[in-house]
Amino acid sequence: LPAASGLAEIGAHWIHGPSPGNPVFRLATRYGLLGPEAAREENQRVEAGGHPPLPSVTYGSSGRVLSPQAVSEAHDLFDTLLASARTFQGAEESLAHSVGQYLRAEIAQRVSASGADEDAQRLQLAILAACLKLECCISGTHSMDLVALEPFGEYVSLPGLDCTFPGGYSSLPDHMLSALPDGTVLLNKAVRTIRWRGSFHEEGDEARDFPVRVECEDGDAFLADHIIVTVPLGFLKERHQDFFQPPLPERKAEAIRRLGFGTNNKIFLEFERPFWEPQQQLLEVVWEDESPLEEPSADLEANWFKKLIGFVVLQPPEQHGHVLCGFIAGKESEYMETLSDAEVLSTMTRVLRMLTGNQRLPAPRSVLRSRWHSAPYTRGSYSYVAIGSSGDDIDVLAQPLPEDPEDPRPLQLLFAGEATHRTFYSTTHGALLSGWREAERLNQLFEAPSPA
Repeated sequence: LPAASGLAEIGAHWIHGPSPGNPVFRLATRYGLLGPEAAREENQRVEAGGHPPLPSVTYGSSGRVLSPQAVSEAHDLFDTLLASARTFQGAEESLAHSVGQYLRAEIAQRVSASGADEDAQRLQLAILAACLKLECCISGTHSMDLVALEPFGEYVSLPGLDCTFPGGYSSLPDHMLSALPDGTVLLNKAVRTIRWRGSFHEEGDEARDFPVRVECEDGDAFLADHIIVTVPLGFLKERHQDFFQPPLPERKAEAIRRLGFGTNNKIFLEFERPFWEPQQQLLEVVWEDESPLEEPSADLEANWFKKLIGFVVLQPPEQHGHVLCGFIAGKESEYMETLSDAEVLSTMTRVLRMLTGNQRLPAPRSVLRSRWHSAPYTRGSYSYVAIGSSGDDIDVLAQPLPEDPEDPRPLQLLFAGEATHRTFYSTTHGALLSGWREAERLNQLFEAPSPA
C-alpha cells in the first residue's frame, strides 16, 4: 500500500494448519520466518477446521452490531452441518449432489424446528447466508451448489491455529531460492507451447536426442528429457488444447474440464485511523434481508459487494498501518475486477458507512485489490472438486505422461500444483508436497538400474 509501512499479501495469506504435518510450517520454522505465537505447541494442537477463530464483531446491514450470542449460535449450527457434509465419502446414494443443496435442506429443517420467533429465525437465516459466502471463499467457488457432496470429506484440514509470515509469504520461496545457483530460476519467461513426444536436438549436436521442447513467448526454447508443469488449473482449462503439442490424452483433458476452479479476491483498504476496536481482528458482514433458502440476486452491477464476507484487520498495525483486508469470491469477485479503483473505493466507503451507521465515516485513503480471474496465467484462485468430478480426477491430473509405463522415454511431462493433491488441494502445502512428489518420481527414475 502506498502509505502503509507493511506489506499486503495479494496471494496466499495464512499457513493453514501450522503443525508438524505441514511442510510449509516446517520449512518456515527451520528458516526462522515465523513469530513466537506460531511456535507455541498449544497453538499447533488447535483443531480450527480451516476456519481461523478470530475475535470478531458482526455488523448487520441495518447499521447495528448483531448480538454475539445470535451470531455464535448460527455459526455453531453451520459448523455442525458443514462437518456432517464431510461424511458422505463412499456413500452410494446421497440425497443431495452438492454441498450447497445438502446444507440448504438441513438449514430449512433445523431453523423451522428451532421454535424461535419469526424475527429470530430471519436473523439466523441471514447469518447462515453469510456463513455460506465465507465457505465459498474457503472453497474458491462461486456457490457451494457447484461443490460435489460425496468427495467433500476427502479434503484434510491440518491442526494448528492459522498464522501468517511477518515478513510476507514470499520470504519462504526467497529462502528456498537462496540455496540455488544464480540464474537457475528465470522470471518473466512466459511459455507459449510445450512440445513433447518429439525428437529435438541442440544445434550442432545431432547425437543427443530430447523428447521435450519448451517454447517461450520471446522466441527462446529449452530442450529437456523431463519437465514439471505447475501452472494453475484455471490456465489449463483455458489453454491446454494449444499449450501442449500433441494435445493431452482425452482422460487428462476430461479431468481438467470436470474439476472446479474459482476466484477468491482480496480488497485492501487503508485508513488514516481505525474505526474498529484494538481487540477486533475480524469485521463480519451480514445482509439482514438475505436467506440461504432464497435465490441470490443475479444483478452483479447492483449487488456485487453483497458477496463480501467482511474484513480481516491486518496485524500488527505498527507494521501494516490501519488496513482492512476484505474477501470476496465467485462471479461477484470477477465483476469487481472489471471496476476502477475509484469505483471499488467509493462502494466500500458506502458499505462501511451503512454497516457502522456512521454516514461521516472517513473514506479509506487507498485501495489495493487482487485480480486473480483477469490474470492470464492463473484465471482464478484455486481448485475444488466440482459436481460431476471426484478425487479420481485429481489423481488423473497428477499422472505423468506418456501414460505407457514401458515407454522408452518415460516421465516427459510431470504435473504438480495444488490441483494435483487429492487431500490438500487449494493450499500452499498441497502445492509444495505435489512438487516434492514429482521430484521424488524423477529421483526414483534416475536411481533405478537401467535395463541391461
